[in-house]
Amino acid sequence: MQIFDRLSLFAGRDLVLGTLMERLAGAHGSRRLVEEADGGLCLTFAEAADLVARWAGGIAERTEPGDVVVVATPNGYEQVLLMLATSRAGRLPAPVNAQMTASEIDHVVRDSGATLRITAASDVEGSDAVDAAPAAPDEIAALFYTSGTTGKPKGAELTHRGLLGGLSTAAAYPAGLRPAEIVLALPVAHIYGALMLLGAACAGMPVYFLPKFNPVRVLDAIEQRRATLFAGVPAMYRMLLEAGAKDRDLTSVRMWISGADAMPPDLAAQFKRFGATVSLPLLGSIGEAAFAEGYGMVETGGGVAVRLSPPLVPARFGGALGMPLPGYSFRVVDDEGTEVPVGSTGELLIKGPGILEGYHGDADATAAALTDDGWLRSGDLARRGLFGTVSFEGRAKDVIKRGGYSVYAVEVEHALEEHPDVLEAAVVALPDARDGEVPAAAVRLRPGVALDDVDLAGWAAERLSSYKVPSRFLAVDELPRTGTDKVQRREVVGLFDGESDEQGLDS
Repeated sequence: MQIFDRLSLFAGRDLVLGTLMERLAGAHGSRRLVEEADGGLCLTFAEAADLVARWAGGIAERTEPGDVVVVATPNGYEQVLLMLATSRAGRLPAPVNAQMTASEIDHVVRDSGATLRITAASDVEGSDAVDAAPAAPDEIAALFYTSGTTGKPKGAELTHRGLLGGLSTAAAYPAGLRPAEIVLALPVAHIYGALMLLGAACAGMPVYFLPKFNPVRVLDAIEQRRATLFAGVPAMYRMLLEAGAKDRDLTSVRMWISGADAMPPDLAAQFKRFGATVSLPLLGSIGEAAFAEGYGMVETGGGVAVRLSPPLVPARFGGALGMPLPGYSFRVVDDEGTEVPVGSTGELLIKGPGILEGYHGDADATAAALTDDGWLRSGDLARRGLFGTVSFEGRAKDVIKRGGYSVYAVEVEHALEEHPDVLEAAVVALPDARDGEVPAAAVRLRPGVALDDVDLAGWAAERLSSYKVPSRFLAVDELPRTGTDKVQRREVVGLFDGESDEQGLDS
């Protein structure tokens, strides 16, 4: 289908979740949509649209219009199709991560007031296909629950336009430039995973999906299938590197994508070198891949900015997240809500079409998150740059106040991770009688390396101001993580209690 025909399917302002797969089937029909590892789903666009319509019929028979439906299936492409089916039936999907505990899922059911919990597609099979229920783009389309790292998970109310508004442009992706295949192993119930799958579908790009991330299997898939794109989170890239990425043929990759957490520039630079810009007959692979780092969160309905490092351009170039994506605006403000000068750091405020309508059933949390004029208080620190750019500095709560100085955990982590024997670092605040708080670092070291073998305090002192140098270091085999592989800093603090395998530094 020609590009203008495909674009016409997304024309207008009426795109909603319930009709999305139907429109995509009209654009791509018998093209492959997805193949799952280990003999899982293998569907064309037309087959997926048929499933969505039939599952919608089953959901409609079991619920009432407007009901919330918790989609608690194992991680897989089936989960995103069930979300679309729920919306097609005129109900509100609330996907939950497969790694959530039973009590956490029970909380989502209670908090959302759900009348149906789907644990497998078989729960809603056996019904006739139904037409999509009427829906407006500005209506709430889904409840995506936060990870709960700062308390009980809250249901972010996201609209159809907020979720799909930025994806319809993917239909303009020229057919001749489409990646041969995208390899993904993300949690579908997380906003990043869901929108990567939907974005790939809108662009007509086939997906090879692994329901569970395994670095060796991901490397095998990229190498053997000659995939041209991979999207993951920084922790996944670290594990790919540790699993021997440098010894694999990954030159088929044209772009690496990262999201959900801050990506260390040196790590991005390594993966750029593993890929290639182009492969030519007789000459083989030439150049390096591009790297795109997205910034967003549940409350923004996905990405709102991206830092793109083109081939042969240093990954550190610019040092900023880049300009806001179309439709979004940024402000960087101080504690009084006043815009800070260029070069200064403050809280990042965001406005745009993807911003949540509110937290389901929680007016107080909504008021705390949104200003009266509709700006989202991100809780993230950013340094204001020129021409609207911002440089991400970390979460506001990850600022360590040491004797009147502000220490940004992300900055210290990046400095430590430049050490050749440090695989990963997590910096947290520990109480201190003199300075109030001091930074402490839990580090994963290369196999066979002990803290006594490396002078991390000295390494940090050569690269950071003295007040930023961690007062304690702790070697760990693993760092506690959320279901989306973000480090749980509150749990890291507990690792220092009673531990002796650490380095100290007079504070």
